[in-house]
Amino acid sequence: MTDEQAEAIAFGTDGWRATLDDFTDERVRMVGQAVATYLSEAGHDGETVAVGYDARDHSRGFAEELARVLCGNGFDVLLPDRDTPTPVVAWTVRERGLAGALMVTASHNPPEYNGVKFVPSDGAPALSDVTDQVEAALATPDPLPDEEWGSVTETDLLGDYLDHAVSFVGDARGEAVDLDGLTVAYDAMHGSGRDVTDRLLERAGADLVRLRCETDPEFGGGAPEPVAERVGDLIERVQSGDADFGVVNDGDADRVSVVTPERGFLDPNLFFAAVYDDLLTADEGDVVRTVSTSSIVDRVAQAHGQSVHETAVGFKYVAEAMAEHDALLGGEESGGFGLTAHLRNKDGVLLALLAAAADHDQSLDDRVDALLAEHGEIHQGRVSVDCPDDRKAGVLADLEADLPGSVAGQSVDSVSTVDGFKMTLADGTWLLVRPSGTEPKLRVYAEAGSSERVDELLSAGRDVVAPLV
Repeated sequence: MTDEQAEAIAFGTDGWRATLDDFTDERVRMVGQAVATYLSEAGHDGETVAVGYDARDHSRGFAEELARVLCGNGFDVLLPDRDTPTPVVAWTVRERGLAGALMVTASHNPPEYNGVKFVPSDGAPALSDVTDQVEAALATPDPLPDEEWGSVTETDLLGDYLDHAVSFVGDARGEAVDLDGLTVAYDAMHGSGRDVTDRLLERAGADLVRLRCETDPEFGGGAPEPVAERVGDLIERVQSGDADFGVVNDGDADRVSVVTPERGFLDPNLFFAAVYDDLLTADEGDVVRTVSTSSIVDRVAQAHGQSVHETAVGFKYVAEAMAEHDALLGGEESGGFGLTAHLRNKDGVLLALLAAAADHDQSLDDRVDALLAEHGEIHQGRVSVDCPDDRKAGVLADLEADLPGSVAGQSVDSVSTVDGFKMTLADGTWLLVRPSGTEPKLRVYAEAGSSERVDELLSAGRDVVAPLV
């Protein structure tokens, strides 16, 4: 191993991702060896590890390289017989008592990227102390003698998962799932949710309109990210009446977004609040959200006598808090949601079924209308301020030393330092400043009861931060 090769590998909030110029066979093998070393030192010698992969070009090949390295370290490997959603692989790890998994995916990134995630034995995202140990163990593979190698078993992972998903959602909502009479438009964005999420919805009784459910490693020439500007056809199908409801997954199907007839692309914050409110009709439990997720979730929790637990941005922090507080649900405003009793990880497949079941009983448009009537309008916005990575810590230190007493005409009532600085104002609005984990920028978020007020807060926030850079 060379230092140069290892230095290109860094696990962020959700694994290591890079363009294919840097994401090479040699570096992938180093990751495989590092995970094998970590698992051996953690007492998992000789156990089974899953190696999953998404629908990208070369992902299957990278998965086979990882499997070979793991086998060379004495581990048996479970390899899916097709590209598979990350949550299916993570659930399989926990359900079958595996030592862990490696998942080859760059999630929602464009086709010129690939990546790899490590999933520990509990099926939750790997925390920083784990990925730090993996990074420290990066090395060129050093295989055992041939007779000590493990074996690879290629198998279907979907059957058991789909059986579980139908029964779990029924139990969570207090009634069997029956989507008879509901027409769902499903957009796989050419990702690994195809013939998985749509199959699950169809199995529950829905009629399906399928969009971008064909294999295409180039994802139609764009990024498989479930955001409004990338799902125009799905929005048109739902709003024209071809379908009652729309669902879209990202490239590895750990995220989900929905489309409704009245609202089109539904704000993930409102989706989060509506799903939580639906679950609370049959169960009880706290909720976990990231610092940048809307406070409408808090209002739903308060109305039901439940508590909210706030975390830094990144689902690994959400998953950790879900366990700590035995929460019912955890989520983030970017479309990642998980139910603790199912899997402390994002699962866009199971959440698609949960959302469809809720919509079948009462449309999400009506549910959101009722929530807004009860709790008030919620609007959010975000802007970015350019900031070199080596200045981020200094800017935040300067901001801490001189936090404003008021913002945009309202006094600062409280400050949260879970992730950057979140200032809650006297009128219940808030402003958040935090460093981007992926770009040389500071993010400024705001939430208020009107879009005009959000714009005022964002302008004021930019004026506070920009002079410090």
